[in-house]
Amino acid sequence: MTVTVERDERTGVAVVTLDRAEKHNAITLAMARALGEVWRGFRHDDAVRAIVLTGAGGRAFCTGIDRDDAVAVPQPSSPYTIDDPLLTIGPKANDLWKPVIAAVEGMACGGAFYLLGEAEFLIAGEGAEFFDPHTTYGMVSAFETVHMAQRMPFGEIARMALMGTAERISARRAYETGLVSEVTPTGGALAAARGAAAEIAACPTGAVQGTVRALWSVREAARAQALAHAPHLVTLGNLPPERQAELFAGRGREQGFRRR
Repeated sequence: MTVTVERDERTGVAVVTLDRAEKHNAITLAMARALGEVWRGFRHDDAVRAIVLTGAGGRAFCTGIDRDDAVAVPQPSSPYTIDDPLLTIGPKANDLWKPVIAAVEGMACGGAFYLLGEAEFLIAGEGAEFFDPHTTYGMVSAFETVHMAQRMPFGEIARMALMGTAERISARRAYETGLVSEVTPTGGALAAARGAAAEIAACPTGAVQGTVRALWSVREAARAQALAHAPHLVTLGNLPPERQAELFAGRGREQGFRRR
């Protein structure tokens, strides 16, 4: 199982774990389908009142889509549409309005932002770092940027998206800019997220879910409009897949700037 679910019936909290630690929890097509099923399943599970989302292993929350697996997805020729397997991996995309807290340790980058962008808030271990590699490898950061622009000041998301792999945002800097609500010692994010989720789950369910829905109504119109532009921006701006592959093959291990 590459997506695991642990339920605590005492607290009403479920923990969803991306469980491919050896691949930095990169998302396969099967994982993308499984995540959708998990979120939709929670809609009918009244025993689950709050959810924590995390990644296994501690080295990464998630590093986006597994490119070795994603090449199996044929793309339409129209510049106005794209078959993106990550579009429905988040809770809101599956019409789930129960609160989701993301517990982030290690790297969170690229396609991870589809998930982080649909959480209510983020808690990060001190060693967490956030970055967006798209431009470095000849790809448009569209869906990812839209998700994170809802959480970060414009200049911060612009810098991260445009600088590609050269820019790594530390947990502390993410806290200062509002992306992260709490920073814990490394390895402590999951416990902190569980604690917060348990407190939320103890509140009356209708009030909690109504509050979640109200919060998201503030940003829905702008978000929907921006996401509607994303498919043709990606299609028009991306390098051909073979050229992207060359850039990935030649990538180094340098980490560039790490803003603290």
